[in-house]
Amino acid sequence: MMVRFLLANRFPLLLWWGPQYISIYNDAYRPVLGTKHSWALGQPVSTCWSEIWHVLQPLIDTPFHGGPATWMEDLALEINRHGFVEETHFTVAYSPVPDETVPSGIGGVLATVHEISAKVVGERRVAVLRDLGARAAEAKTAEDACAIVAMTLAQHPQDMPFALLYLLEADGQHARLAGAAGVPPGAPASPPVIALSGHPGPDDVWPLADAVRLDTIRVVDDLAARVDPVPPGPWSDPPRAAAVVPVRSPLAHQLAGVLVAGLSARLRFDELYASFLELVATQVATAIAHARAYEEERKRAEALAELDRSKTAFFSNVSHEFRTPLTLMLGPVEDLLGTPEGQVVPEHRELLTVVHRNGLRLQKLVNTLLDFSRIEAGRIEASYEPTDLATVTADLASVFRSAIERAGLGLVVECPPLPDAVYVDRDMWEKIVLNLLSNAFKFTFEGEIAVSLSWGGDHVALRVRDTGTGIPAHEIPYLFERFHRIPNARARTYEGTGIGLALVQELVRLHGGAITVVSEVNVGTTFTVTIPTGTTHLPAARVGAACHLASIALGADADVEEALRWLPDEPAGVTVSVSAVTPPPLAPALVPPRAFCSRTTTLTCANTCGACSVSTGRWWPWPMA
Repeated sequence: MMVRFLLANRFPLLLWWGPQYISIYNDAYRPVLGTKHSWALGQPVSTCWSEIWHVLQPLIDTPFHGGPATWMEDLALEINRHGFVEETHFTVAYSPVPDETVPSGIGGVLATVHEISAKVVGERRVAVLRDLGARAAEAKTAEDACAIVAMTLAQHPQDMPFALLYLLEADGQHARLAGAAGVPPGAPASPPVIALSGHPGPDDVWPLADAVRLDTIRVVDDLAARVDPVPPGPWSDPPRAAAVVPVRSPLAHQLAGVLVAGLSARLRFDELYASFLELVATQVATAIAHARAYEEERKRAEALAELDRSKTAFFSNVSHEFRTPLTLMLGPVEDLLGTPEGQVVPEHRELLTVVHRNGLRLQKLVNTLLDFSRIEAGRIEASYEPTDLATVTADLASVFRSAIERAGLGLVVECPPLPDAVYVDRDMWEKIVLNLLSNAFKFTFEGEIAVSLSWGGDHVALRVRDTGTGIPAHEIPYLFERFHRIPNARARTYEGTGIGLALVQELVRLHGGAITVVSEVNVGTTFTVTIPTGTTHLPAARVGAACHLASIALGADADVEEALRWLPDEPAGVTVSVSAVTPPPLAPALVPPRAFCSRTTTLTCANTCGACSVSTGRWWPWPMA
């Protein structure tokens, strides 16, 4: 009855009958036997499967002697069915078969067998590829990629008992060992360098030259005759063969390296095995390509950084070299302009005025470059001091009043007293305010310019608003990029370097603050500078610290002179020079700065205060009446 049942069933079934467990099976079970069919039919299980009898016996004895049926979901067995000991996996269920003709009532055991070897090996190989993809992405160099791949493969020795990764040298004549798993570098099986030129000799361990030349997988048999000792692997006997797999590069017809992979002694090298090795080689190639791309990008970044450092050093050196002759030139010019009337011919005085004005402008440009070079080189030395920011800001804004009103514009200054002093570097703050005012004046032709300062508790906000030409929305993201200029923008002058706003942003950042801009074309623009209050956001070493670098601040002279030069109707022979002076040291935060009016003629100044209508200048508090 049971034989008829087996033969009619299409699922692999095996009947072990009688106390000797005689093997009776159906056609569906024949692939499990391999070359043992049909010899195994009628043989005792201890003879048919002698290599795994120690595993099967307790599983069969239990149901045959009245115990419960046995079942195992993944039974790993090393069986010999194709002429070598093979790794296999089965899901099995053993149940008793009743027989009333025997005293025990059980005539045999029915084995229901489902081989899952392909499923288990496939999932294991997918795990290898997954781990390679996840870990190899961390590599920063090609050598790192090979080392990570070797460490990953070392954790999965069932399919690859050992692995060697060789990178091809740039000359294409040699391959250098860059990673090894399952065998130490420098061992007989892992030479550090293999020549690729010529044909492989009898003493060459691996035929890398053939694999590179043919760009195909080469299988190396009889490892015992080539390598002594053969890397052992995870099984009781070492691998008998290895595969040499080309590792391709992103460049057409070029290889990045070669993978030497030991083949499992428990698996047959078939098409699936070869596909797995090619996928591993593809993962290795991707890791090497990404690592080399990262390395090239790093080299480019280092080259750009070095170029940037050279540029910074060049700007710093050139700026210093320019400042020295400019200072030596401006000194005598200022002395001549300061002489009483009659000692200098009026025509010469006019020429000296032009020289002085343009010298100040050139000095301002040089100082801006020097500021940038100091910031980029990390050599900027800020000195954050408690400052009456409302008074200082109002005084700086008032310096521009004469130029703004001469242009037919209005100046609105709203800087009410603040409840507490704000820690700023006053030279830097002066550059921030004057740059924003100059920028507003440059692009405003009607309306007004407003400067306001407000207290926000944990911050102070400076706003410079104008009713100028405005900024297109698509240009705002690039506004603070150095050397960026808005094309075809209507302005009082087209001169400029495009680094004023970039410098303002860097100076604001040194105060732990931020600058934002809101603008609408033909309506106006508002710049907002936010500076935190207190000192917790500032470097403790620079709070109240003295500066060892020479100050390069020019005060408002250069900015006002340049703004006046943009006006077409500036009277000839008139020079208005307003300079910020360092206040007394006893109360640096609260004493407003003073201005020096250095009129050189008896003309009444634009402010009509009448106080300086003499040929010798006098000191007057800011703002002048």
